[in-house]
Amino acid sequence: MIKDLSTIHQQASMMALQILENETLMKELRDAQYDVVLLDPGLPVGLLVAYELKLPTVLNVRWIPSGEGHSAVAPSPWSYVPAVGHMATDKMTFGQRVTNVMKDLFSKGFYKFVAAPHYQRVVDRYFGPDVNFYHLLQGADIWLMRVDFDFEFPRPTMPNIIYIGGFQCKPSKPLPPDLEEFVQSSGEHGFILMSLGTLVRGLPVEITSEIAAAFAQIPQKVIWKHVGERPKNLANNTLLVDWMPQNDLLGHPKIKAFVAHGGTNGIYEAIYHGVPVLGLPLLFDQFENVLRLETRGAAKVVDAARISSQNFLEAVKEVLENPSYRTNMKQLSDLHLDKPMHPLDTAIFWTEFVMRHKGASHLRTQSYKMPWFSYYSVDVLCFVLAVLLLLVGTVVGSLRFLCLRLCRRSKTKQE
Repeated sequence: MIKDLSTIHQQASMMALQILENETLMKELRDAQYDVVLLDPGLPVGLLVAYELKLPTVLNVRWIPSGEGHSAVAPSPWSYVPAVGHMATDKMTFGQRVTNVMKDLFSKGFYKFVAAPHYQRVVDRYFGPDVNFYHLLQGADIWLMRVDFDFEFPRPTMPNIIYIGGFQCKPSKPLPPDLEEFVQSSGEHGFILMSLGTLVRGLPVEITSEIAAAFAQIPQKVIWKHVGERPKNLANNTLLVDWMPQNDLLGHPKIKAFVAHGGTNGIYEAIYHGVPVLGLPLLFDQFENVLRLETRGAAKVVDAARISSQNFLEAVKEVLENPSYRTNMKQLSDLHLDKPMHPLDTAIFWTEFVMRHKGASHLRTQSYKMPWFSYYSVDVLCFVLAVLLLLVGTVVGSLRFLCLRLCRRSKTKQE
């Protein structure tokens, strides 16, 4: 896994090198006189190009090479901010906090020794050894975070972090006639939507057969975005599709539940429309995403590695029959929608803000330029400790000297 990720970052750094060495392309970019660079820093090729072009940067971000985006610019206390890959909430036990520290140190170590060297070599070659790649990342003008606190656990933030979770969400539109006919045929029972995103081409047939067997035992209709071998036990109430208007289906009045892998976009569409989730996480941050919904009582999670028709059926029935899931998701939806501006409009405003003012340095703290011992005031604490020790030593020494003098005088008088 680490080797594969290292290869990905190596390839990304080589892409950046090829772009920077392409004089024709770089001249075209300079001549175009762009106002801002908008990029996703997960593979931060654009960051190096932006620095070469001397343009302000706006990051559309959830992940960076060292982990979750906040970790680069905002304080992330180990005591209540879960580290990447840690299945914990903001209320951690002692053991969970120990694990949290270990996982966060691992993420930082992965970045320092695996990911960063690839990009730093490009930086050293083009910008000189005095430029630190991580400082380029931390120096971005605006961070457009694809989450919000209707979903994320409360945590410290910074003035240049703008939350745009659910920016892609919008009211539903009418369904295509064939899908509308299928949905209406569900009657009072409604329908379930299932999608595992675009990264997973298809589940093993052993798993899909278990899922199909469970769906066959419920009265609801099912629309299942499916790629791969068709389950042989597929029932008449289940429609397999290779594409579907997910947002429009989630906004349909007959929808009852959303079986999802837990990707950020799908989670926010479910929140936007107030649809309870049955989580089937498979990769990356999906486990943490569905945990956040489960913590808020808006989702039920099934382990894909241990799935059976029985436990999947029980989970489906629980989400369908327990009204608390829909009630809790409706509360999240109300929180999400109660904003002065749509997240997409917020993103547009701040991007244009950077364009108008040629950056947003007044919102950026200088913490990233400080050495760690200054950031945590270790040098100040050491100074204060040294002064205290000096004072204590002086007082103790003075008292000892006085005691000795008094003892000598007393001894002299006695003689």
